[in-house]
Amino acid sequence: MKAENRLFFVLALFLFGMAGLYAWWTNVAPLEQSGHQGIEWIGVVALVLAGLLLTMIGAALWIIAQRIEPRPEDRPDAEIAEGAGDLGFFSPGSYWPVGLAFAALIASLGLAFGQWWLVAIGLISVVFSTCGLMFEYYTGTRRGAEH
Repeated sequence: MKAENRLFFVLALFLFGMAGLYAWWTNVAPLEQSGHQGIEWIGVVALVLAGLLLTMIGAALWIIAQRIEPRPEDRPDAEIAEGAGDLGFFSPGSYWPVGLAFAALIASLGLAFGQWWLVAIGLISVVFSTCGLMFEYYTGTRRGAEH
């Protein structure tokens, strides 16, 4: 987890730096070129919020890394064979991710066009598809098929 949290912290520092550079750049840009005078706050706020999001993820990974024992990829003295084995269970033939993507598409299209009834249908479909994805191996013909 050490490499992951460092990556997120470095990306957050980059975004904070870019927010400062963007604020300076939009402030000194000529009026004829940009069409407005002063700092363009929407972009600055978006970059700062993205940096804060990356900081939050990096902090969560750092806290997790403190609580668990070091993984083989975190230790410099680890052997390649220590990282062998299963990494988890991944569903070989699930159609629920397609349904989840389609439901999110419907909700986002409704949001983009201001059709709140379509947003409601999309969000209900997102909840249904998420439940189907989560409980796929607990009911039906695939019950207990994960091992």
